[in-house]
Amino acid sequence: MVQSEHAFAWPDGKRAAVSLSFDDARPSQLDNGLPILDRHGVRATFYVSPNRARERLDDWRAAAAAGHEMGNHTVTHPCSGNFPWSRTNALEDYTLERMERELLDANAFIREALGVAPTTFAYCCGQKYVGRGASLQSYVPLVARHFVVGRGFRDESVNDPTFVDLAQAGGIESDGATFDDLRAWIERARDAGGWVIFVSHDVGGGFPHQAIRAEVLDALCAYCADPAHGLWLDTVAAVGAWVRRWQRQAIYT
Repeated sequence: MVQSEHAFAWPDGKRAAVSLSFDDARPSQLDNGLPILDRHGVRATFYVSPNRARERLDDWRAAAAAGHEMGNHTVTHPCSGNFPWSRTNALEDYTLERMERELLDANAFIREALGVAPTTFAYCCGQKYVGRGASLQSYVPLVARHFVVGRGFRDESVNDPTFVDLAQAGGIESDGATFDDLRAWIERARDAGGWVIFVSHDVGGGFPHQAIRAEVLDALCAYCADPAHGLWLDTVAAVGAWVRRWQRQAIYT
């Protein structure tokens, strides 16, 4: 555990932190999600997949210019080959060297195409390994080397800022959730003085899976932005940088 003579505190007396994140650069995030976020003055984190982002580069550049974070989600989105769609791009067939090239190539795309330098990463499918069996290796150390935060997926707890390993911060799935479901997670974070990172994919109706309903996102933004609830709602990069500064101070003082 990180020890410090300085008690941790969120900025401006906030009781907890909340970040909204969206994976894969799906078009519905632009069409349905951004209008809701912008209406509430909320900055979110988008973990962009280059192939999808290329389809609407001007729109993604505009989102970045408006203050939304553009994060790294690899170039080819490798996951376990147990997913049929990833069998020819399976993490089980990766090496650390190949994964590092993925991370650096995705960083280069975001810098060149979107005009920002990514500082946070989202693990594809929440999986953090390459190889298999006795030769399996974690690529968390690679993420720690190149990013301030590595965000997980389908985790089961909020992040304790005094303890969390920022290279594998927990992410809570918000696809398919009700507002009450998400508010319960926020209340856990507020009770603990923690940080909850929500993870969505598509936004709006008409999607068979992996989507947060527009009315749920609207209610979530309104709730978090209400000063009465004592929440710091900001990007993964902004909150992660605050936590890292405190953790470094705690280690070296």
